[in-house]
Amino acid sequence: MECTVQKLGRLAGISTRTLRYYDEIGILKPARINSSGYRIYGSKEVDRLQQILFYRELGLSLDDIKENVMSPDFDGIKALKEHREKLLEKRKLLDKLIANVDNTIAFQEGRVTMTDKEKFEGFKQNLIDENEKKYGKEIREKYGENQVVRSNQKVKNMTQEQYAHVEKLSADIIETLKAAYAAGDPAGELAQKAVDLHRQWLCYFWDSYSKEAHAGIAQMYVCDPRFTEYYDKHQPGLAVFLRDAVNIYTGTKK
Repeated sequence: MECTVQKLGRLAGISTRTLRYYDEIGILKPARINSSGYRIYGSKEVDRLQQILFYRELGLSLDDIKENVMSPDFDGIKALKEHREKLLEKRKLLDKLIANVDNTIAFQEGRVTMTDKEKFEGFKQNLIDENEKKYGKEIREKYGENQVVRSNQKVKNMTQEQYAHVEKLSADIIETLKAAYAAGDPAGELAQKAVDLHRQWLCYFWDSYSKEAHAGIAQMYVCDPRFTEYYDKHQPGLAVFLRDAVNIYTGTKK
C-alpha cells in the first residue's frame, strides 16, 4: 500500500504539516517523491509512523524518539512489546484513578465512607509511578532498593494535608529559586530560603536527612540531564545555581 501525505495524515489522525515536519527533521522520510513532487509513503513508513505515535503517546521527546527508531539496533517487535508493557502500566494507573473517582462519587452520594487518605490514593500512586518511570533505576543505584521502597511507602502514607503541602513546596521551590537566580547570589537570603524549602520537600520522602545526602542529590541534578532539564526549563542555569546554593547551605562548598 502506498499513501500520499494527505492520505497518511487522514489514516493516522495527524496533520499533513506534522508529517512534513517529520520529513524535515529526518524522523520519517517518504519512500519516494513521485513525478508530480508528492511525498509517497509505503508500508515501512506506515509502520515507522505507528512507532513514532506510540512513543509520542508515552511522552517521549521527538529527539528521543528519533534516536530510538533510527538506531541500527532498533527492533520493531521488541519496541512493540515494550510499548505494551508501558501501556499496561498506564492502564493500571488509570484504573486506580477511575476507582478513586467512583469511590468519591459514592462517598459524596452518601453510599460509602471514605477516609482522607483514600481520597488521594490515586494521585499519590501517580507520583510514585512517574518517579519510578523517570528515575527509578538511577535512584536505586544511588540509594539502594530498601531506601526506595521506604520512600514510596512514606508517599503512600501521606495525609491529605501532607500531600497538599508537598505540592505547594514543589511550586514554592521553583518560584523562590527563580527569584534567587535573578538576584544572582547562591549564598543570598532568597537562595538559602529556596534550599531550606528543598530540604523540607526532601524530608517528605527520606527516612532521615543528612547534609551529605542533600549535597549529593543536588550534584545529581547537575550530572543527570533529565534532572537538569526539570530545573532549567524554568530558568536556564537553575540546576547549577541550586547545586551551588545547596553546597553553601550544607557547608560542603569546595
